[in-house]
This record gives sequence, structure tokens and C-alpha cells, in this order.
Amino acid sequence: MGSSLSFFLNPRGSVHVPPANPGLGDLPESCVASVMVYLNPSEICSLSMLNRGFRAASSADFVWELKLPINYELLIDRVFGGADDFSNNLCKRDIYARLCRPSYFDGGSKKVWLDKGTGRVCLSISANGLAITGIDDRRYWSRIETDESRFQSIAYLQQIWWVEVGGEVDFPFPAGSYSIFYRLQVGRSSRRFGRRICNSEHVHGWDKKPVQFQLSTSDGQQATTQCYMKEPGKWKYHHVGDFTVTGSAANTKVKFSMTQIDCTHTKGGLCVDSVLICPSEFTERLKHF
Repeated sequence: MGSSLSFFLNPRGSVHVPPANPGLGDLPESCVASVMVYLNPSEICSLSMLNRGFRAASSADFVWELKLPINYELLIDRVFGGADDFSNNLCKRDIYARLCRPSYFDGGSKKVWLDKGTGRVCLSISANGLAITGIDDRRYWSRIETDESRFQSIAYLQQIWWVEVGGEVDFPFPAGSYSIFYRLQVGRSSRRFGRRICNSEHVHGWDKKPVQFQLSTSDGQQATTQCYMKEPGKWKYHHVGDFTVTGSAANTKVKFSMTQIDCTHTKGGLCVDSVLICPSEFTERLKHF
């Protein structure tokens, strides 16, 4: 009996009366945070709006430490030039939120961000950051400003015999499987009276031979795919191939290219926007863009 009573007495001997209607607000913040570790970022943000205690628990560093890429400090160093220059005194939740916003680097030719729902790294290289054969000759290629690009400009091919668009990236990708895509469009789109239209004036040659895509990595991985360019007026992600990163301590160098070098016919009317490197599980998602 005495031991039962002592449960309700504090050291001063007064009686502790539990809340009449206990609720979620009475849960200790540490317990709430321990549960949030097992949730994804979107779920954590939703729960943080329940009450003050959940909001405080959602800011715990150990919760967001597990959502960040394991080598996020290397990523910050590569993109922002060092953790000190990134931002001072940020908690892990704010670091995560900052890294989810696209950040330009390498003179604005590339941008990187974390997918908000998964914390996985995505990277995009603009047409300006690609090596395009004949790009400086206005008879063949021109650069066009457009709001349909992440980088606000694209490379447009009027006509050429030899198509070769390649590039490379040397980046501290976290461990995982990644896919590479070229974002391309056959035909040049514009707006007239508020409506999107496609000009197919220069489109020709893409039905003769397929375009070949290739990738190779610094550790010997390779992939090759082919496809014909179809569906004028529609931006499409063309899959180059996949590669796997097994460690996160050093950079992974990836080279990629698209070619159509059959000189028996000319090709034209192609828009080159960018190259996307993203987690392989996003492949299905890109089919809906």
C-alpha cells in the first residue's frame, strides 16, 4: 500500500494529480522525436503542426541527421565552398531545408538539390555545361532563352551532319543507384496568343538512324542505349543508363554522351535542355513529365 502511495507523492510529500484528459500534448518531446526518426520528412513536417511539443520535437538534430545524405558535409563543401561559408549555427532541420532548394555551382552550369520526400541527391547540368560539337557556329546551333528550362535557356539545332553532345561531372554522390537522362525535345516550342505551339520547320533526319547514348564512370561502369527521336513538341527524358556508387568518401566521375554521327544525312530541329542525374527509383516518376 505504501509503495503504491509513494508513486503519487513528490519529494515534498504533496500529491501528484495526473491530467484529467491526457492528450498528445502531454507526451515528452524526447519520445515524440524518437518516433519521428522512423518517419519520412513530409510526415515529420505534418506532425510538427499538431502542437508546440511536436514542433519542438521535429527540430531535434538526431531526427534530421538520419534524413541528410551520409556525406552531406562533402556535398556542402563541393557546392558552397565549405561548411563555414554555407551558413553558421544552422540546425540539421534547417540544413536539410536549405539543401532541398536547388543550388547553382560551377559557374551556374550545374545545380544540385535534395528530393524533399527522400533526401536523395539530384543533379542537373545545363546545355551551357555540355560539350556540343559546332555550338559556336550559328549556321548549326543557337542558344534560345525559354521559361521551359530549369536554366532558362536551351541549345537549338537547326541542321548539322554530326550530332555529338557530351559532358562529365565529378561529384561526391552518396552511396546508391543513379540514372542519367537527357532532356530533349524535337521541334521548337513558343507561345502565340498565350498558347503553346511547336515549330517543326527544321525537324528532319531523326527517323533515319537512332541516337546513341553512353555513360562511363571512373570505376569502370558502362552503359549504352539507343532510341529514335519522336513526338515533336514534347519534352522527354531519354534514359542513358544507370550507375552505382558503393561508397561516399570520394568523388565519382561520370562521363556521358549522345551521338548521331551517321553522315549520310543531316539532322535538325532538336532542342537540348539539360542532363539529369537522379536516384534510379525516380525513373517511373519521370515518365509523367
